[in-house]
Amino acid sequence: MKKALTIAGSDSGGGAGIQADLKTFAALRVYGTSAITSVTAQNTVTVEGVYDLPPAFVEKQIDAVLKDIGADAVKTGMLSSAAIADVVCSRLDEYNLKNIVVDPVMVAKSGDYLLKEDARLVVKEKLLPLAKL
Repeated sequence: MKKALTIAGSDSGGGAGIQADLKTFAALRVYGTSAITSVTAQNTVTVEGVYDLPPAFVEKQIDAVLKDIGADAVKTGMLSSAAIADVVCSRLDEYNLKNIVVDPVMVAKSGDYLLKEDARLVVKEKLLPLAKL
């Protein structure tokens, strides 16, 4: 069975983020794993709050999955801060991952901004060049 890792935020409304990614992986018969970057309090109308996990903990999640389970593909989503985006880029490079899909989550469906200004440059200059799609 193919394996995919999603590195993204958690959407309490279930319509986006790791929840949506894992549903998609399952529908495609892909074993899904995840590394959560941020936790949101959101629904279909608004984003009530965002809590970014510490970058070192994001790194630990990625390492835990890749050292044991591995990944045939990686999909990134919400990487709201420069520090989180830097850690993700570092791990993708360290593990020499090739099948990377980048979804540069910038704005929620409600119109709320999810990508902090400092992260935009990191995503553009470091993450997008790693992408296959």
